[in-house]
Amino acid sequence: MTNLQFIWFLLIGVLFSGFFFLEGFDFGIGMAVRSFAKTTAERDVIIQTIGPHWDGNEVWLLTAGGAMFASFPMWYASLFSGYYLVLFLILLALIFRGVSFEFRANVLTDTWRNFWEWAATIGSFCAAFLFGMMFVSMIQGVPLDAEGNMRATFTTYVNIFSIVGGVAVSLLCYIHGLNFIRLKTEGSLRERAQKWSMYLYPVLLAGEVVFAVLLYFMTDFIKNKPVSSIAILAFIVIMSVLAWYFAKSQHDWGSFISSGLTLIGIVVLIFNGIFPRVMVGANNVNSILIKDASSSPYTLKLMTIITFTILPIMLIYFIWSYWVFYKRIKSPKQAAE
Repeated sequence: MTNLQFIWFLLIGVLFSGFFFLEGFDFGIGMAVRSFAKTTAERDVIIQTIGPHWDGNEVWLLTAGGAMFASFPMWYASLFSGYYLVLFLILLALIFRGVSFEFRANVLTDTWRNFWEWAATIGSFCAAFLFGMMFVSMIQGVPLDAEGNMRATFTTYVNIFSIVGGVAVSLLCYIHGLNFIRLKTEGSLRERAQKWSMYLYPVLLAGEVVFAVLLYFMTDFIKNKPVSSIAILAFIVIMSVLAWYFAKSQHDWGSFISSGLTLIGIVVLIFNGIFPRVMVGANNVNSILIKDASSSPYTLKLMTIITFTILPIMLIYFIWSYWVFYKRIKSPKQAAE
């Protein structure tokens, strides 16, 4: 394995980490549209919190997919063909969720407004759940042949571990969204988000324990890398406990950053566990390794030069866009006063 191959493996991990940190609270806000907000005015406010950001946050996913295609074409081909139906459903959920924000703002009847609000809620939940289910099913070991073709059955995608993973990611995103509501609003919405968090964190911690037990029995992560895997699992739990503590003490930034780091911890756990593979085979002999899946050295070198030239400019713009819209939004009753 060359240094450039390792760098691009890390970079793809960073891109997925950024996606789940940023799009995670978008998914949470989307799920909260009908499950958390009580009135149309409250739904207006919580959608407004992500209005300037949600489409930009999805760019991290597109960039991660593009980087995977360019740097590890064999990984891209195996993953996207093997998980074609799951990714198709994720795409539908993302499309439905995305257009719901725009259509809801322009409909003239309550019936259609309710329809698009439910579309945002269901689409956000389905996207988060399916992402969690896909990545967790992938790390169990999938049926790969010697050429890297994946021949999966229904239980490859849907099993106890993958369902637990999907629920865990969905719940994490929901809590991350509640933390963002607390960060971006004032008044009754912020107070209710804090109360809901107090009930959900114990459920999350119990789910993380179940996830850790299943990880031990259904993957080779702890067998192959006991120290790093256990350390990352501990980090995930500690970040969840910290987020709970910060939410209880009404430290909005602390709880938001901690819940985001919990999501990043899951991505780190996955990338640490599969290394030096990119696809884990049910028969480990057929696992796809980084060194076999990558593009040519020249391609990786050219991509590295272009990426590290453009990336700082993009990050500056991205941070600036959040800074411009940093102010809190008042809850409906406050806004009317």
